[in-house]
Amino acid sequence: MKTPTYITPLKLRPLGFLSHQSLSPIILSFRSHNKNGRYQKICCQTDPNPTDSSSSTEKLIEELGLADVETTQAAGSSIDARIPEYPSKSINRQIALVSTLAAVGLFIATRLDLGVSLKDLTAVALPYEEAMSNGKPTVVEFYADWCEVCRELAPDVYKVEQQFKDRVNFVMLNVDNTKWEQELDEFGVEGIPHFAFLDKKGNEEGNVVGRLPRQYFLENVDALARGEASIPHARVVGQFSSAEARKVHQVVDPRSHG
Repeated sequence: MKTPTYITPLKLRPLGFLSHQSLSPIILSFRSHNKNGRYQKICCQTDPNPTDSSSSTEKLIEELGLADVETTQAAGSSIDARIPEYPSKSINRQIALVSTLAAVGLFIATRLDLGVSLKDLTAVALPYEEAMSNGKPTVVEFYADWCEVCRELAPDVYKVEQQFKDRVNFVMLNVDNTKWEQELDEFGVEGIPHFAFLDKKGNEEGNVVGRLPRQYFLENVDALARGEASIPHARVVGQFSSAEARKVHQVVDPRSHG
């Protein structure tokens, strides 16, 4: 009768307990009965040299770990190379200062239109007598060279004049010129600049004294040009210079229309 052979089940440890030492050779055990009725243990190894296998395994792990570190460092260097450096606080302050100065300069240039003066307005103005006789509506400005508000408004007045000069007369009368004493009394000029808006027959429809928004001036002149019965801003008083100061600066120049 044949001797029965018993195979001992393979004992496996859970994966959680595996370490690099668990990679050592697995021993398979077989037991069989010999003729004497005793069990005979037969063992086989998956690796004939477990020491070399353990060393190779540890070496592989070390090489893999080093490769991971080198890859991580290379990736970090690549990311750092792509990220631009942020500007310093000093550079930010310089940029902010330059932007502010540019904005202020643009505002001043737009608001004041540097280069336009009262002399420019006087040079293109019509003589008073001619304006009263050509059948067009008229804007009369009473001004003085020493009047700060007059100088400030000169660019705005000039722009409106250029837009309506073919339909509206623009006259400049210098309050320092004694020639215009009668007109000063007639229009009741007490502060300058004083703008009188006259229809085509010479009748006053309204007046504006002192600093005024350009839009007010534009709307009044537009109403005159279209022949409206009234102007939208018939009586406006802003910051002005007193006309009494003209007595200190009076000049006699009957030939001048300004």
